[in-house]
Amino acid sequence: MIETTRLILKPLTYDQLIKYIKCDNSLEAELNLNETSRTVSPELKEALEQTILPNVADETKNYLFSTLWTAIFKAENKMVGDLCIVGEPNEAGEIEIGYGTYDEFQGKGFMTEMVGGIIEWAKTQPFVKSIVASTNKTNTASFKVLQKNKFIKVGETDTLLIWKLITVV
Repeated sequence: MIETTRLILKPLTYDQLIKYIKCDNSLEAELNLNETSRTVSPELKEALEQTILPNVADETKNYLFSTLWTAIFKAENKMVGDLCIVGEPNEAGEIEIGYGTYDEFQGKGFMTEMVGGIIEWAKTQPFVKSIVASTNKTNTASFKVLQKNKFIKVGETDTLLIWKLITVV
């Protein structure tokens, strides 16, 4: 668990991820949180079923580098967004993150704070040297989150901007 000024960042267990997918507030009930209106996009559902859940179930891997971390807004005791680290550090010590804020909580700086919390956590992980992320070129809010956390643009594709935080140590 990671705590920031306004948030608690909680890595979800396998069973909690199953409840997360259901979107029936069973996860919120287990975590003693107030209900929130969230949906799971088809892309996230596929990632959960195809990649995240199998990786979290793999006992040879550190699940903290594969699971969803949910952001809980302390003042309202509600989940406001999620972040996923896409696997353990590679040979270069690089990890990749993806994130999203629930609609009703967008524009309030929660994701900037959550990414900052994950950066601080990553600094304590012995094999992590840098963090990368990709944003859609049209998603200004998403790349502002990275810019505020000192990521720099290192590349692009037709649709994506590639960002990197060079030194987390």
